[in-house]
Amino acid sequence: MAKASDIKNGNILRFNGELVQVEDFLHRTPGNLRAFYQARMRNIKTGKLVEYRFRTDEDVDIARVETNDYQYLYEDGDALVVMDNTTFEQYNIPKELFGSGVKFIKEGMNVIVSFESEEPIIGSVPGSAELEVTYTEPAVKGDTSSGALKSATLETGAEIRVPLFINIGDRVKVDTTSGSYVERAKS
Repeated sequence: MAKASDIKNGNILRFNGELVQVEDFLHRTPGNLRAFYQARMRNIKTGKLVEYRFRTDEDVDIARVETNDYQYLYEDGDALVVMDNTTFEQYNIPKELFGSGVKFIKEGMNVIVSFESEEPIIGSVPGSAELEVTYTEPAVKGDTSSGALKSATLETGAEIRVPLFINIGDRVKVDTTSGSYVERAKS
């Protein structure tokens, strides 16, 4: 067991039987009262925010989490099969751990997965991805209003809005968190 004073931002704790990630951790010393630690934590499974005051000598359970890079191989039902780049072991990771960015993952892309005692708890995709446009309507001649966008389907099957000058076969850079077009990829 660790003490509350050992907690750092980003730590994952076992708190009330749930896994939570510490987002904000401050030491407070109010006037003539005892010092305490104010923590804002997010539940890993539900995403719910939890606030709690720890006494300075309070015991806490800091979870041992292993985070590593894995290569995405293929989709298997509600899971993604990833491979450890060093041991070549394969793991099935639930899609929901990756959030909305899962639709921009393509085969061979590196993803980050965190495990707590053999169980995957967090999955994250890179901040941006370069993907090929497989279908989009051709631009209408004369439609040159600034900021005009049209729908485009990417090689992963995801649909995004792109500028009119993007054609089928072009590679575009996509922000995986917001799902928005960033720029045309440099060849």
